[in-house]
Amino acid sequence: MLQLQALSKAFGDRVLLQAVTWQIGDRDRVGLCGPNGAGKTTLLKMLAGLDEPDAGLVQRPGYLTLGYLPQDGLSHRGRTIADEASQALKPLLDMRAELLRIEGQLADPALGEDQHEALLSRYADVQDRFRLADGYQLDQKVGTVLAGLGFPQGTFGDMAEHLSGGWQMRLALAKLLLSAPDLLLLDEPTNHLDLEARNWLEEYLRSYPRAVVVVSHDRYFLDAVVTRIADLSLKTITDYHCNYSRYLEERDARLERLREAKRGQDEEVARVQAFIDRFRYQATKAAQVQSRVKMLEKVEPIDVPPERKRIRFQFPPASKSGRTVMTLTHARKAYGDKVVLRDVSLHIERGDRIALVGHNGAGKSTLMRLLSGAEVPDQGACVLGHDVVMQYFAQDEATRLNPALTVHETLADGSPHAMIPAIRNILGGFLFSGDDIYKKAGVLSGGERTRLAVARMLLHPSNTLLLDEPTNHLDLDSKDVLLEALEDYGGTLIFVSHDRYFVDRLATKIIEVSQGEAVMYPGTYEAFLWRQQQGAQAPPVTPTPENARRKAPATAAEPARGASPGAAAPKDYAARKRDDAEQRRAERARKALAARISELEARIGEAEARIKTLEAQMADPAFYADPAAARSATDEHQSLMWTVGDLLGQWEMLTTEFEAPPDPVTR
Repeated sequence: MLQLQALSKAFGDRVLLQAVTWQIGDRDRVGLCGPNGAGKTTLLKMLAGLDEPDAGLVQRPGYLTLGYLPQDGLSHRGRTIADEASQALKPLLDMRAELLRIEGQLADPALGEDQHEALLSRYADVQDRFRLADGYQLDQKVGTVLAGLGFPQGTFGDMAEHLSGGWQMRLALAKLLLSAPDLLLLDEPTNHLDLEARNWLEEYLRSYPRAVVVVSHDRYFLDAVVTRIADLSLKTITDYHCNYSRYLEERDARLERLREAKRGQDEEVARVQAFIDRFRYQATKAAQVQSRVKMLEKVEPIDVPPERKRIRFQFPPASKSGRTVMTLTHARKAYGDKVVLRDVSLHIERGDRIALVGHNGAGKSTLMRLLSGAEVPDQGACVLGHDVVMQYFAQDEATRLNPALTVHETLADGSPHAMIPAIRNILGGFLFSGDDIYKKAGVLSGGERTRLAVARMLLHPSNTLLLDEPTNHLDLDSKDVLLEALEDYGGTLIFVSHDRYFVDRLATKIIEVSQGEAVMYPGTYEAFLWRQQQGAQAPPVTPTPENARRKAPATAAEPARGASPGAAAPKDYAARKRDDAEQRRAERARKALAARISELEARIGEAEARIKTLEAQMADPAFYADPAAARSATDEHQSLMWTVGDLLGQWEMLTTEFEAPPDPVTR
């Protein structure tokens, strides 16, 4: 489909690609990976024909259609969202317009018979082509893609120029997908997508019938979509026919072999050079020395990328908070006429690891600001627990950096004295090295400022972290540094992230924010998705079974006893006996129901206690030293999570039955 032949590209002295030969086949799904600055975006632009190589060729067949999505910078004006997206199907729009025009002409009574026949023939021809191209599903196609990428149905008629930069890029992606080119070139397509839209895009690209080349810092997205990794490093492209996780293993093994070969080559070169140096001035060894000099001249040095330092960091210790970290009660928040949250109640305990999920604009950031105290609810209250020491990382945290301080000074300013020696290591983990640490924060790019803000957060002790999109603009290595630090973090964690891998690794509870409500669900994001797919409403974590039990009546209600005398005609003795027997049976049944509810609550408590024990074991870095034991423990953990879900479902059903008023027995 597309080939690179001896392609080279450089910027000044910096060579990105040197004599690279590579090809993309029909239906290939390629993940383009490599370190920052390796030239991934430059390569995509050359594939798209937007940049020219210094040498070599990019060969494309004449029939090939290309679609390129840059990281940002696109905007749309002058049309509604739906009309702008429909422009991707311009041939169908033109055919539909022609059909309407011919229909108008055919309605003209003054039209001659010959003209009428010619128009009918033309109409039939256009209509056949329109039908074969699924033109009658045009609006449905546009609506499906827009909805999948998170555009609410009610906004399709809004003008495109009112969209923010992130939504403009979503609209550009929608147009690209609708146009269905032979080769899709996507540069960080998930940057502006929430989790729901990312999940939809994964499914769409998995079934895309043509070729895709994607650059992404989202590990889960790459694993889900690509079947081949093109590693751009050392001025060349190396193919790995596997997903991203497998690529990491194969790449590390290949690099180790390369380093071993390099060590062997260096030793051999040193041995030969030592012989030359020793016998250079001995006439009897002149021929041998000359032979070895020529041998060294023919040696092709093996290039090995610099070994990446494995940065592992732990948050500074902080005192434990109380068991209850924070309680949000009947909170309401509105901005003007727009109600973002209404009557939201949440109870967060020490050690919770909670991910907030929901589509963009649902109110996740608003809820984070209420929990952090950055804003107060219009109604209700947020109360912090005992000894809570909180850090809040806002979406705009990068804009709060002091532009006059250098990178190093930004971290050193206000940092605990014991953490000063760790500053350079942390900066290295977030891609600040060499003279970069002396740059002023004011001259950093948006991505660099975000990385610096995340690095600064790691230096301050706290027992409760609230993180709103901390992974934005982080590359995979930096995400790993942050992820490992958060996995080892012993406090309470509440976060918003659109990185599925990040959410899967950290979250043990999910809060879904939608339509002004926030509901907490037990378990991982995968379990949450499973429940959504099953169409079953998972029972909320709050209120707890104990709270609900306190609200349940302790004994059977007796509505007949509250009736006024003479309200019904008196019954004979036999009838009253039958009613009394029915009443006693009903009371026994309710007592049995109450006992069953108590038993379920006990089993739920035991299972949750075991889950917490297992999660504590799984948080130990030495947990995976014994693979068999680790596998057994993780299987048990997964089984217990499903068990708790089933038990909670039974508990909810029985509690509803228990709280329902009994059938009255008329006396």
